[in-house]
Amino acid sequence: MIYVAIVILLATLVLGVPVPVSFMASAAWLLFFGGPDGAGYEASQLLPYAFAQINSVSLIAIAMFIMAGGIMERGKIGEKLIDLVDVFVGHIRGGLGIVGTISCAVFGSISGAACATLSCIGTIMFPRLEAGGYPRGHSAALMANASLLGLLIPPNATLIIFAWLSGQPILACFLSTVMPGIVTIILISVVNMWLLRNNKEVLVAHKRTAAEKWMLFKTRGKLAIPALMLPVIVLGGIYGGIMTTTEASAMAVIYAIPVGVLVYKGMKWREVIGPLVESAVTTGVIMAMLFSVSMLSRLYLLEDLPSRLLALFRTVSENRWVILFMINIFLVIMGMLMDDISVVVLTTPIMMPIIMELGFNPIHYAAIIGVNTALGCITPPAAPVLYLSGRLSKTPINEMMTPALYFMLLCWAPVLIFTSYVPKLVLFLPHIVLGTPW
Repeated sequence: MIYVAIVILLATLVLGVPVPVSFMASAAWLLFFGGPDGAGYEASQLLPYAFAQINSVSLIAIAMFIMAGGIMERGKIGEKLIDLVDVFVGHIRGGLGIVGTISCAVFGSISGAACATLSCIGTIMFPRLEAGGYPRGHSAALMANASLLGLLIPPNATLIIFAWLSGQPILACFLSTVMPGIVTIILISVVNMWLLRNNKEVLVAHKRTAAEKWMLFKTRGKLAIPALMLPVIVLGGIYGGIMTTTEASAMAVIYAIPVGVLVYKGMKWREVIGPLVESAVTTGVIMAMLFSVSMLSRLYLLEDLPSRLLALFRTVSENRWVILFMINIFLVIMGMLMDDISVVVLTTPIMMPIIMELGFNPIHYAAIIGVNTALGCITPPAAPVLYLSGRLSKTPINEMMTPALYFMLLCWAPVLIFTSYVPKLVLFLPHIVLGTPW
C-alpha cells in the first residue's frame, strides 16, 4: 500500500493539486488501507502526533523572520545595501549583476527567505539592469538564482525546520551552508560575467579612482550602517550566545520597524500592519502544511519506508557515496515537484535514518538539504522563485530558461557536488565555531 500512496502523492503533485491537499490524499490512502494487514490506522495515532510536532517554540522564528523580511522589503532597506555594494564592483562589465548577487546574499542573511529577497532586491535591480543594457531574460534568471542565497546564508527557514525535525543544533545547521553559500556567490558572479563577455549593449560605468571610491564608500556606507547592523545583531546575537534563534528573529522585527519607518522612511507607522498581516497569513499556510505533512511522514515511518528505500538503493550499489548520489537525485526530483519547506518536512524523517545508518554526519546532510531545496526553487515544473522573477521583471519564461540553465549547470550543480563529496567544506565552520565532529 505504501507504493500506491507514493504514486498518489506524485500524481497529484504533477497534476497541479495544491501541495497540502496532495499530502492529505496520500495520507488518507494509508490511513484507510495501510498497515501490515491492510486495515489502516487509527486517526488517534496521527492527530496528537501532528499537533505535538508543530507545538514548538523554534517554529516561531520562521514567522518572525518572514515578518522581518516583509518590513525590510517595504522599508527601502535593500536599496542602501545595493548602493554600497555598487561602489566596489559597479564599474566592470557584468558588475551590476554582481551588485545584485552580493546584495541578495546580504539581504538573505537578514530575511532567510528567497521570495522576500527577490521581491526586495529584484524590484530595485530590474530597472537598473534594464537601463544598463542587460537582456531581460538574463536579468530575471540572474536575480532568481541570486535570491536563493537567502536559503544558504543564515538564518534559513528551511534549516530551522530541518533542525526541528532531525533534533540537530540549529546553529550547526546554519553554519553548514555558509561555505557552500560563499562558493555559490563566486560562481554566480563569474558565470554572470562570462555570459555577458561579448554583449556590447551592456553599459559599463566609468572606472572610479581610489579617491572617488573612498568618498562614495564614506557617503553610502554611512547611509547603509543601519541596514548592515541588522545581520550583525541577529547573527552576532545567535553565535555570541546572547540570544536564541527565536529571540534573534523577534529582535530582527523590533529593529527593522524603526529603521524602515524613521531612518529610511520607506513606510509610515500605519503601513507597518501590512507586512505583519501578510506574514501571519504566510505563517498560517506554512503551519497547515507542516501539520498535514507531519501526519504523512508519520505514516511513511509506520510503513517502514526508510528501510525499503535503503534496500532499493542497495540493489544498485552498496557503496555509501553512490547511495548518497541517488539520495541527491531523489531530492532534486522532489524539489521539482514541491516547495522547499514541503521537501524538508516530507523527506527528513524518511532520509535521516538512512543517513545515520550509512554513517554520514547529519550536519553534512543539513547542507545537502539546503543546497537541494535552493536548486528546487528554480527547477521546473514547480520553480516558484523562477516564475516569481519572471512576473516581477515582466519577462516570458522562454527568455529566462537558457541563462537559467547555465546558472543551474555551472553554479548549482558544482556546489551540490562539492557539498556532497567534500564534507570538510561543509563541516569546517561548525567544527571551528561549535566543535562539531568532522
